[in-house]
Amino acid sequence: MRRAFALAAVALAFAAQGAHPEEKFTKGLLWRVSGAAAAPSYVFGTIHVADPRVLDLPEPVSRALARSRRYYMESTQGEREALRFFEAGQFDDGRRLEPLIGAEPYAMVAAMLRERQVPDEVIARLKPWAVLANLTVTPEDYEKVTLDQKLVELARGRKLRVLGLEGIEEQISVFDRIPLDTQVGLLRHAIEHRDELAAMIEPTIQAWMKRDLAGIHRAGYRAADRYPEVAEHYRILHRSVVENRSVVMAHRLFTPLREGGAFIAVGATHLYGAEGMLALIEKQGYRVERVY
Repeated sequence: MRRAFALAAVALAFAAQGAHPEEKFTKGLLWRVSGAAAAPSYVFGTIHVADPRVLDLPEPVSRALARSRRYYMESTQGEREALRFFEAGQFDDGRRLEPLIGAEPYAMVAAMLRERQVPDEVIARLKPWAVLANLTVTPEDYEKVTLDQKLVELARGRKLRVLGLEGIEEQISVFDRIPLDTQVGLLRHAIEHRDELAAMIEPTIQAWMKRDLAGIHRAGYRAADRYPEVAEHYRILHRSVVENRSVVMAHRLFTPLREGGAFIAVGATHLYGAEGMLALIEKQGYRVERVY
């Protein structure tokens, strides 16, 4: 089963909020964070895909990684975490997926997951958010690793200590706390519009390649207008997966930034605007400067 990065992509693609040009943190992927005493740290906005166009690290990012002593990612992704995530994505209280979403959508989900060798008894118990996390369309030219995974490999190759900003139980709780009616509404909509959702990723990739945080933020603005009947569900998802987690991760960086020498890699959508991680870090008293 895939980790829930797809949920963040969907939340981003349908965020029904416009960008504000006057805001400070609207462009740039790599930022230097410096204080009075500590060595500088760096914050890099990634994109959670394996598209070959995003896998070549720009030189400023490579240099920043080489200068760092510790590497911080959104969450660790080892075998233990993957197993726990898989387990948590299934109902353990007798509830089943088909009565929640209906027979026809369930048949489509079951057919898709059977192709991925997911047993029928597991499919029947899946929570709607777990299915939504797996409604991904992977182009044939994609690589085997995402940009995030490549960065972790490079960090470990440089003997950096690798740490997560959130634990697996915290990540699970983010999705479990999404109201069930929102989970069901999002899943039904995603099944009906799967190809369209997949196409929404390309504008996000294009904005990322232009280092345009505001463009990433508004990548799917028109789609939210197009489907007003589910726009509120997507706003709830965006608030849960992006906004709330940005606050938590910025708070977790209090000690690492005081110590300095940290390289922090999080999804670029967490960096945007007055409520993003960069603004929250700046409010802690640090100088935040765009490097790339």
